Amino acid sequence: MEKITYASLATLGEDFHRAFELALVHERKKLDAVHPMFIAGKSVKAAKTFSDFNPAQPALVLGRFQSGGREHAKKAIAAAKTAQPFWRELGFPARVNFLRKAAELMTKHQFELAALLTLEVGKNRFEAIAEVSEAIDLILYYCQQIETYKGYEMPMSGSTIEKTKTVLKPYGTFAVVAPFNFPFALATGMAAAALITGNTVVFKPASDTPFSGLRIHELLHRAGIPVGVFNYITGSGSEIGAELMANQDLDGIAFTGSREVGMDVIRNFQQQRTRPCICEMGGKNACIIMPTANIDDASEGVMRSAFGMGGEKCSACSRVYVHQSIAKQFTDALVAKARAIKVGDPAERDTFLGPLINESAVERFERGVKLGKKDGELLTGGKRLKDMGEGYFVEPTIVANLAPKSKWFEEEFFSPLVAVNTVKSLEEGLALANTSGFGLTAGIFTQIEDEQREFFDRIEAGATYCNRRGGATTGAWPGVQSFGGWKGSGSTGKNALGPWYVPQFLREQSQTLVSK
Repeated sequence: MEKITYASLATLGEDFHRAFELALVHERKKLDAVHPMFIAGKSVKAAKTFSDFNPAQPALVLGRFQSGGREHAKKAIAAAKTAQPFWRELGFPARVNFLRKAAELMTKHQFELAALLTLEVGKNRFEAIAEVSEAIDLILYYCQQIETYKGYEMPMSGSTIEKTKTVLKPYGTFAVVAPFNFPFALATGMAAAALITGNTVVFKPASDTPFSGLRIHELLHRAGIPVGVFNYITGSGSEIGAELMANQDLDGIAFTGSREVGMDVIRNFQQQRTRPCICEMGGKNACIIMPTANIDDASEGVMRSAFGMGGEKCSACSRVYVHQSIAKQFTDALVAKARAIKVGDPAERDTFLGPLINESAVERFERGVKLGKKDGELLTGGKRLKDMGEGYFVEPTIVANLAPKSKWFEEEFFSPLVAVNTVKSLEEGLALANTSGFGLTAGIFTQIEDEQREFFDRIEAGATYCNRRGGATTGAWPGVQSFGGWKGSGSTGKNALGPWYVPQFLREQSQTLVSK
């Protein structure tokens, strides 16, 4: 089956819709089963289970998963540690073959995987297939990287009697802790980088999206990954997370989630010894709109970034600083686009905005609306859509003219909520954009080259965009845009999807051989 690519996403037609709808029927037949954890290749059950719900219809149980605890995390870590020497010694060409086989299987089942994401996360079908496509390309790109650099082994300068080379070697065993919003792509990317480099993995998906995580395990298992190399455990973050932080047999962790949890990971994981913490921790992303901006492009780009996937992505645009000379034109256009969005069942082909992930997400949205109304004015939206059943549906919402020191600008609400404030200059816009403790993504709309250069030179963010109609602050792709954060948005300064990500799962050894 042909893989849907970065370029072909914009041209999906009737064949795509037919294939997606058939896959949706297929996935619905699998619902409400009980699923185990997998440790050392064996299915494992806990004393209790928890239910995985469809956020569009919370009464619809997708499956029941194990409420694993610290003892399960210990066993998974032990299994991964035992398997690691064999996995390391296989060498990177063999590991690449296993991962490429997994990518082939993902391609073969891309529509079923996308349908599951629609059911479990609430993504519309285009966002769902894009996530699956990104996961496939993450594997292929990281495989390409390790091959290009020949396993990260290279000769160094020496002499006639001394020959020296530098080698990057795996740390050992990594925990991979994935978020709910991109449960397939982000989990696949973190796990693939760890696995390709010779590390073994203990994988914990978010409790809102264990089904997507299970699919990753199944595909890697079918690709022939050896027993114990990839272990899948489910349960509460407090129970399993506590063991992941404390267990000294773990050699590293890759985490994507909130800044609050990410900072706890960084502090706790390294208490007893220095270990790599590769953490991506959210954003409060700004877009600056200057007088020469194309208003339609700018309003479309902000709308897609702010409201795509319900704003439940760390790259979502949540702050707009628009030049006062075009503020009314831009705001009117953005409000009109927001009001035209179809909110509804994400399984329907013309839905743009599906549900938020759970009740806590709705409460976070309502807190953001309340604060926006208190410190500014509500332009459109602001309500939970209670006439759409029990699903977690809310309106795309725009607030404006917030007090510059409002707490609104400090919190990541992770919902379809954006604030628009006016500025008098690019200087003011950059200063306000850079005040945030986050530094993930940022965008600008301007036709003036000097303003474009100044933006890229001075903005404090890891992924930056100029004049991007398809997403003012969103839309990175493996090998096209690297994606990661500065300041409180990331821990390493080396971004996923880019050329410097994979080496973070390795440590360097210099080897000098003296000949007599």
